[in-house]
Amino acid sequence: MTIRLYDTSARQIREFTPLTQGCVSIYLCGATVQAAPHIGHIRSGLNFDIMRRWFTYRGYQVTFVRNVTDIDDKIINKSAEQGRPWWAIGYQNERAFNDAYDALGCLPPSYEPRATGHVPEMIEMMRGLIERGHAYAAEGNVYFDVRSFPEYLALSNQSLENLQEAGDVDTGKRDPRDFAMWKASKPGEPSWETPWGRGRPGWHLECSAMAHRYLGQAFDIHGGGIDLIFPHHENEIAQAKAFGDDFANFWVHNHWVTMSGEKMSKSLGNSVLVSEMVKKWRPIVLRYYLGTPHYRSTIEYSEEALREAESAFARIEGFVQRVTEKAGKTVEPAAEVPPAFAEAMDDDLGVPQALAIVHTTVRQGNSALTADDKESAVARLAEVRAMLGVLGLDPLDEQWSAGGDRGEDLHGVVDSLVRLVLEQRQAARARKDYGTADAIRDQLQQSGLVIEDTPSGPRWELGSR
Repeated sequence: MTIRLYDTSARQIREFTPLTQGCVSIYLCGATVQAAPHIGHIRSGLNFDIMRRWFTYRGYQVTFVRNVTDIDDKIINKSAEQGRPWWAIGYQNERAFNDAYDALGCLPPSYEPRATGHVPEMIEMMRGLIERGHAYAAEGNVYFDVRSFPEYLALSNQSLENLQEAGDVDTGKRDPRDFAMWKASKPGEPSWETPWGRGRPGWHLECSAMAHRYLGQAFDIHGGGIDLIFPHHENEIAQAKAFGDDFANFWVHNHWVTMSGEKMSKSLGNSVLVSEMVKKWRPIVLRYYLGTPHYRSTIEYSEEALREAESAFARIEGFVQRVTEKAGKTVEPAAEVPPAFAEAMDDDLGVPQALAIVHTTVRQGNSALTADDKESAVARLAEVRAMLGVLGLDPLDEQWSAGGDRGEDLHGVVDSLVRLVLEQRQAARARKDYGTADAIRDQLQQSGLVIEDTPSGPRWELGSR
């Protein structure tokens, strides 16, 4: 068993060997909490949740750190626009992010540090970098000297000569491409005391300091969206390695969710908030939609694509329900996933290929049901549940079956209404009014429901819409 991952820094798939035997350490750049999350934000959390689950299945003890950036330019700008304290905006949106992660079935991180809680670690790192000649203070700001670090831009494969001036407008830079680690205090902005005067942290410094604090000088995997490769991750590497850390052994990046070919972002006005999406779609369906494409592929958002995901998951869920009813009890997941599923997941988290094995097993199970082969159907369900568990998509898991899926409340209401209609259909059949019975069935099917007559009575499930 060897897990392979695409390493952005190597620009190729590499065999994964943990730095500490039996353990995996992951740092994921989490939310910047200036606004509520859209589905593009949550995709990253889902992708790395699946990675974490797979490492756990393979027997590793996983330490998963997902930070919260609760102070930066965007949050301060929102505070000025709304006339609200920066910390109130940050806390409200941090809760919204956690609600979204929870709704879509992401496991809680091992640690979830906030940037504002780690200013002492940032000061320590800046002091060390200044002492080593990699940073300097100017007019209350602290800048990283990019020319002092020869490996700068290796991750993004750029040339320093072609690099434009860093976006900071602060004065006192020795080189316009140097980036700010600490920003001098300005009127009305939050600030903290440092040896170089009051100010606030720069975005890049926050993650370098928090990764060092929770995962030490070296850790296995640093993750995030591809838009973070430059400048954020590039600057993290410069700070951490110049400070003396080995930092991340692998760099893993997920791609975007797009609309009309553009990255989903609030600045483009094309975001789709998770809080609104879960009102229209069952959260487990949203997880299927966002989590099953390969993490390095783009997802082009559309209602049609979501309907296709809903139909595909309904086929899986329908099989789970039918075999559970046939068995008369809950069928426990198999101890191991099928070898072909494991092979796909080991190969750079090949979820699409792994999902194909799920659907193949479902078809085999349905064939067994048709042949009244209960033993084979139950065996296939055990395999399906094992595979779905790795993907966080097992409909019988407590996350979804015990009310974690917010669509369950609506499902219960629909179930009651459908059963009333089915009782009318049964009454029509009993009095041999087959025309009325067929008309009721057809109307239900036009509403997106599939009706199946079984020895124990009619049952329904969602079909394609």
